Amino acid sequence: MNNETPVSQPLYGLLHTDVGGIDALAELALDMRSSWNHATDQVWRQLDPSLWDLTRNPWVVLQTVSREKLRDALADAAFRRNVDALVQARRAAAEAPAWFQQAHPQAPLNSVAYFSMEFMLSEALPIYSGGLGNVAGDQLKAAGDLGVPVIGVGLLYQQGYFRQLIDPDGAQQALYPYNDPGQLPVTPLRRPDGEWLRLKLDLPGHPIWLRAWQVRVGRVRLYLLDSNDAANYPPYRGITSELYGGGPDQRLMQELILGIGGWRLLAALGIEPQVCHLNEGHAALAVLERARHFMQATGQPFEAALAVTRAGNLFTTHTAVAAGFDRFAPAQVEHHLGGYARTQLGISLHELLALGRRHPDDAAEPFNMAYLAIRGSGAVNGVSRLHGEVSRRLFAPLFPRWPVDEVPVGHVTNGVHMPTWDSAAADDLWTRACGKDRWLGPTEALEQDIQSVSDADLWRFRTAASTALIDYARARAARQLAAAGAPQEEVEGAGHSCDCHTLTLGFARRFATYKRPNLLLHDPERLLRLLTNPQRPVQLIMAGKAHPADQAGQALIQQWIHFTRRPEARARVIFLSDYDMHVAGHLVQGVDVWLNTPRRPWEASGTSGMKVLVNGGLNLSELDGWWAEAYTPEVGWALGDGREHDDDPARDALEAEALYDLLEREVIPAFYSRDAQGIPTAWVARMRESMARLAPRFSSNRAVREYTERYYLPAASAYRARSADQGKIGADLVDWRHALDQEWAALRFGEVRVETDDERHVFEAQVYLDELDPDAVRVELYANGVSGTAPECVEMIRSRQLVGAANGYAYRAEVPAARPAADYTARLLPHRDGVAIPLEAAHVLWQR
Repeated sequence: MNNETPVSQPLYGLLHTDVGGIDALAELALDMRSSWNHATDQVWRQLDPSLWDLTRNPWVVLQTVSREKLRDALADAAFRRNVDALVQARRAAAEAPAWFQQAHPQAPLNSVAYFSMEFMLSEALPIYSGGLGNVAGDQLKAAGDLGVPVIGVGLLYQQGYFRQLIDPDGAQQALYPYNDPGQLPVTPLRRPDGEWLRLKLDLPGHPIWLRAWQVRVGRVRLYLLDSNDAANYPPYRGITSELYGGGPDQRLMQELILGIGGWRLLAALGIEPQVCHLNEGHAALAVLERARHFMQATGQPFEAALAVTRAGNLFTTHTAVAAGFDRFAPAQVEHHLGGYARTQLGISLHELLALGRRHPDDAAEPFNMAYLAIRGSGAVNGVSRLHGEVSRRLFAPLFPRWPVDEVPVGHVTNGVHMPTWDSAAADDLWTRACGKDRWLGPTEALEQDIQSVSDADLWRFRTAASTALIDYARARAARQLAAAGAPQEEVEGAGHSCDCHTLTLGFARRFATYKRPNLLLHDPERLLRLLTNPQRPVQLIMAGKAHPADQAGQALIQQWIHFTRRPEARARVIFLSDYDMHVAGHLVQGVDVWLNTPRRPWEASGTSGMKVLVNGGLNLSELDGWWAEAYTPEVGWALGDGREHDDDPARDALEAEALYDLLEREVIPAFYSRDAQGIPTAWVARMRESMARLAPRFSSNRAVREYTERYYLPAASAYRARSADQGKIGADLVDWRHALDQEWAALRFGEVRVETDDERHVFEAQVYLDELDPDAVRVELYANGVSGTAPECVEMIRSRQLVGAANGYAYRAEVPAARPAADYTARLLPHRDGVAIPLEAAHVLWQR
């Protein structure tokens, strides 16, 4: 898949040089596939080794190196042959049929637009903060690997997320370096006549101009918008200045640019996606703009257009607490979107606000972006099995009288892009066992292949990884101490802290209270005893940021910094400041155990622990997010009892003690118990099981294949069916829903009888439908699930019309007598082929 557009795309900041071959180098430098496929690394290292080691940004190297150096390098026949071969290999990889083309050659899917507020692709493009961007970036990469026709849509931030500095008092300071577009691997989108592609959005008082950029990510494209256009009203230039920065107005305007501007950008490029994937509610306004485009093309009113287009929309929620949803005051929505609703959607402000409210007539209720996304999508999913359960509870108020188990939220557990996060040594090990193309298609065979690696090879691999991490951590810690003005002896001491033969625990994440990053600090003296045990010592390498507005999170960082400065801890604990993708890569590649201690169930999925899998690290985690479905004793260790305890300090204390006990009694002894060859055989057995069972299962390869087959393909088919004949089905759906709304209150059950013999219960229910068409409803027997099983739903068949009732019928069903008849209740539901119930029609009537 090639996603090329009719709009020409000359290079931004193209080197003004007559050196032949520069276009080939630029083509390689601007493809972010190089961030995980390291075939081109030697090219940039040869041009400027020091700058390459500092930045890992090919585009910076190419623009910074002197013309003379470029001319000399490209005059070297061997260098030029290598560059030409790399370009040909890149083009061949982009054109070759991949998994999607092979597995679904006749699929009715040619484009998926993936909207996200952030994308973590590489340190060369710092437009991310953490987990949400990690998921977006890794899924975009995997889609390219697999040939799934995905297009990313996001924002280009002038500052991105903040950079962290730890001051002499141990406090976090936030810095905001400028993202110079000329130094980023992005190119401006230009029209055929060379004019920069700019979009105009009409906002109250001032129009806003948006600039459009392109990022190449292997065979897929990421399109970015920014508002830093000279023609803009000065405050508007700063809308995209900072990821998650500013107040509510700036946040709403960012989401307006992402959702409405993003869909208009695709239209300007001539791209008509069949599927729109909303990665969190930030992009929910795209459902309105997509409907508006359908209105424009077909003449259908908004309600019918939304009924058609929602079939092609998928909403992925990442939020585990209701407070995490983006909400905006009605006055804000009126100011920024009231005119858009009236003049472009043809609906009133009240109708717009109702799409984002639980109670449409509550004038004080804020506008909830997640609610808008749900009401504008044909499917909704969480990001782990547990998060699916949590999300069903969170969204249950939108589906009153429906059992929580039937709230329409599924799940696709996140995965990580293994080629991005594996070390060079891990890549070699997996290649020898499983082949070079192991992540480019189905991964079911990988478990058996990696099981064949010997204990000795696995342990040599792990000890080399530990050495590499300690070397990196020492050097970085020394640099950050020197930069902070620490005494020379402390700087020199950092160069000797930790060692490669000691059990290394890794702990890195956003510092927020619900993640409990200081659980391990509950008893500092006990922790010190673990760290300094002369026979079986432990060391800890940490990193993490707290949001600049999160004072509690910053206080947790300061506590750790103060602990690391205790003389007894200095040799055993390193806190690496400015946690980013580069630091994360080193940590997940080298730690022996990854710690994760969130308060269940507040971590929707988590991905950091998934990254250690491919590198042979083990997880010790709370039974939350992905680990709740991954954990077995053969692959790692679990903390907690698998239940929810809110923010009970007493429970935190109990789990802190349990964590110390687990380390002392199981983790540390397993690491240090060695055979005659010095191999910890029980430890290596866990490594092998973790790598074999979990790495394929929690890869973005699996996640993207699951999204494709469970959501994208059905959504494309559903949208195609609804959009046929100028959206006539959408208009029919609106009429059907209006009939349900008008008639539902008049529906009722009459008598429900049951007859039982030894083998079965036979139910008969009398149902009175007033003026409603019998084909518009379904009658069921419902029974709650038993011992964690799914609820039992049995359709009742219309058997006869009731005497004297114009629209009354008897419905009949039989079920095995294994359960008491009293377990079953009759209920009446909306029904229409191709309609998702209760997502698109939440009516339900229960037998009294």
